Amino acid sequence: MPVIKGSERYNCQVLCLNRKIVMIRPKMWLANDGNYRELRWFTAWKQKEHLEDFLLPSDISEALSQTTVPFGYGYIQFLDTAVAAEVCEELFSPIPPHAELALNGVEVFLNASGSHHQLRKLDIRLRAFIGATHTRGGVYMYSNHQGCDGGRLYYDGCACIVVNGDVVAQGSQFSLKDVEMVVAQVDLDAVASLRGSISSFQEQASCKPKVSSVSVPYMLCESFKLQMLLSSPLKIQYHSPEEEIAYGPGCWLWDYLRRSGASGLLLPLSGGADSSSVAAIVGCMCQLVVKEIANGDEQVKADAIRIGHYADGQFPIDSKEFARRIFYTVFMGSENSSNATRTRAKVLAEEIGSWHLDVSIDGVVSALLSLFQTLTGKRPRYKVDGGSNIENLGLQNIQARIRMVLAFMLASLLPWVHSKPGFYLVLGSSNVDEGLRGYLTKYDCSSADINPIGSISKQDLRRFLRWAAVHLGYSSLAEVEAAPPTAELEPIRSDYSQLDEVDMGMTYEELSVYGRLRKIFRCGPVSMFKNLCYKWGTKLSPAEVAEKVKHFFKYYSINRHKMTVLTPSYHAESYSPEDNRFDLRQFLYNARWPYQFRKIDELVRQLNGDRVAITKSDEDTAGVRSDGGMGVIAAGSGNPSAGF
Repeated sequence: MPVIKGSERYNCQVLCLNRKIVMIRPKMWLANDGNYRELRWFTAWKQKEHLEDFLLPSDISEALSQTTVPFGYGYIQFLDTAVAAEVCEELFSPIPPHAELALNGVEVFLNASGSHHQLRKLDIRLRAFIGATHTRGGVYMYSNHQGCDGGRLYYDGCACIVVNGDVVAQGSQFSLKDVEMVVAQVDLDAVASLRGSISSFQEQASCKPKVSSVSVPYMLCESFKLQMLLSSPLKIQYHSPEEEIAYGPGCWLWDYLRRSGASGLLLPLSGGADSSSVAAIVGCMCQLVVKEIANGDEQVKADAIRIGHYADGQFPIDSKEFARRIFYTVFMGSENSSNATRTRAKVLAEEIGSWHLDVSIDGVVSALLSLFQTLTGKRPRYKVDGGSNIENLGLQNIQARIRMVLAFMLASLLPWVHSKPGFYLVLGSSNVDEGLRGYLTKYDCSSADINPIGSISKQDLRRFLRWAAVHLGYSSLAEVEAAPPTAELEPIRSDYSQLDEVDMGMTYEELSVYGRLRKIFRCGPVSMFKNLCYKWGTKLSPAEVAEKVKHFFKYYSINRHKMTVLTPSYHAESYSPEDNRFDLRQFLYNARWPYQFRKIDELVRQLNGDRVAITKSDEDTAGVRSDGGMGVIAAGSGNPSAGF
């Protein structure tokens, strides 16, 4: 909880026992990168040397008959063991507190955390707990938030207990439960035994810096009993990325839906991979709700009855029936839409159970073009019909923006048409790679209330579709995944079909690489070029790599303004370009990148010259490095007497 001490506000863990506050432990290292801005609200506690007396507010003091409480960095010394808090980010700091606390005799570590879900991230978290106790012993008790934070993050629970590097209890990672308790029975003698067997631990403990403590005359442990069964090491449960995409956004959507007061969800369903993925996630959400109700979760049941407007005594028992009550899907076709995508959208809607509509937008498009012709005397044409690039782009954007307006109109009025109270949330379906490249129309149907896949890559979504076709029971998704991605905003001709990757001038696989280098590895054009020369050097020449990097940065920079209005998206990848939360870079760049592109050209000439030199040189000089970039470092083992 936040605690004000003097003029400062601290983020604290408050430790209580038997209606008394035993200690207030302020956080010493704050999370201030990625998704977190703790320094905006809190200051870090820097007085590690001693504990201070904190004067409790009068109403708390009266309720507890307690005036002051120890405040600061330290641990609690019980009669039989020592317990300490390590708060969230502190575990991941370069010198975590648990190392020093273990040398001071602390055996049990409590970490109350707020760690959000991210694809393939759980292993990083668990490795930290295991590493904290594997070499120095200890019991690590980790608890975490669970559910939607009211915004883009989903906290994925997975509370666990680790003893001497072994996980002995693990909670669920994705759950609709409000609260979940994880329990283990452990023998603290195992901690003392391990520590006593490690000579280096004994030596370092003998000259440790002393940490302050609070003495509490209380026994935490039970005495030895034969009937007590100790918790055994478990095989850690990991979800595949495909399962994470289904359950993470699915649980987030449910939490968002039940807390927002909305009556349901509406999705523009094109029959393509992205919108079909969102539809499948909503279907998974409905399956999870029905499953939890069958398992006896009364809170989920009450929420489902309220949102689905069930009559007295009724509640969801079938996911398709529940989906029909709370989920609208709309295929908004035009003259450029194919029968294949229209059919795929209809079949998928039937499999999920949504209330599906098939709407033609040609009349609205024609009305707008007629208005434009009346104003200007000109009527734009598609490129395949002889029009310019400007005309072609304008005609595509008209269709895309009409779909956004229509989606919001249907979301607000369809409940009224069907005599339902409330409103529906509009779901977006643009993926992280399209956002990074800016391959979307500003304020088109990518503009919505929330977007479950806005930071998931196209490659991961395609793998998810193959998985969902089997494991969620939506078999039509296999056909959706096999179809080439297309926006279907241009006329289809016998010799021309619009394809996303051709339009973008880069593949989705390449976009994922660019995104990670740009955000996670903080690369500009020159450093990205260098990295990709090492990565792609066996299949592309330096000039080809340079052309790809320049092409990406050109469109990345001219489309950065679109990132300021991206729909709030479920956070699943750390290279999400949404600048309102994830990417705080500016959105105005010099799209010509004059210095950087000139430097890349210089490096290309240098590398091409080096290639010629290497070809002409003797074999024994071919491995000499030509620039100040990366060298080769080798590690090995050999005869210990041979020297270094």
